[in-house]
Amino acid sequence: MAIFDEELSRLKEKILEMGALVENSIKDCVKSFIERDNALAENLIKRDHLVNALDVEIDEECIRLIALRQPKASDLRFITTGMKIITDLERMGDLAVNIAERALELNKEPSIKPYVDIPRMRDIAYGMTRDALDAFVNKDKRLAMDVIMRDDEIDDLKHSIISELIFLMLEDPNIICRALRIIFIAQYLERIADHATNIAEMVIYLVEGKIIRHTTISE
Repeated sequence: MAIFDEELSRLKEKILEMGALVENSIKDCVKSFIERDNALAENLIKRDHLVNALDVEIDEECIRLIALRQPKASDLRFITTGMKIITDLERMGDLAVNIAERALELNKEPSIKPYVDIPRMRDIAYGMTRDALDAFVNKDKRLAMDVIMRDDEIDDLKHSIISELIFLMLEDPNIICRALRIIFIAQYLERIADHATNIAEMVIYLVEGKIIRHTTISE
């Protein structure tokens, strides 16, 4: 294997390492809320520096490869795609931290109700993230398109959660602060799914050289 091919392979491994950390954070942040596990939330917040460190390391490696190897065509697309993917992953990690912080606040008070849709949102966002990264590794356009199509489902769940919480707040104003924090969690999960969608869109760029951002699927 040529030296440049080895460098690209290591770059892919680093991106997947960062992705695995973010996937774990997506699972754990909601688990810390549902199971009222403060230690899990605190550990997630503490390990966020690992995601940030990989973000910097990978970004610097991409810049180095572009400057020294002057990649062409598909290799250049791979590197630039990698740079965009890690930006989305870093932001997803930050959003997971935000959820863990809201969990620490909410865990101090009684639950408003059993939470069903929040774990469902988490499961969808986690699955979208995992599949977007799998699509990246395998250059799988079909899987990337499937990720993009799932974004509507998580939007619908967020709207359902907000509507229900507004109704509960109208019935009992004492829960407003807690309800607003739960709404924040739903919004953070929606944004995580948006970033997974961004990654999927970049996979399509990687495979086809076509930017589909700000366009409809039919285009």
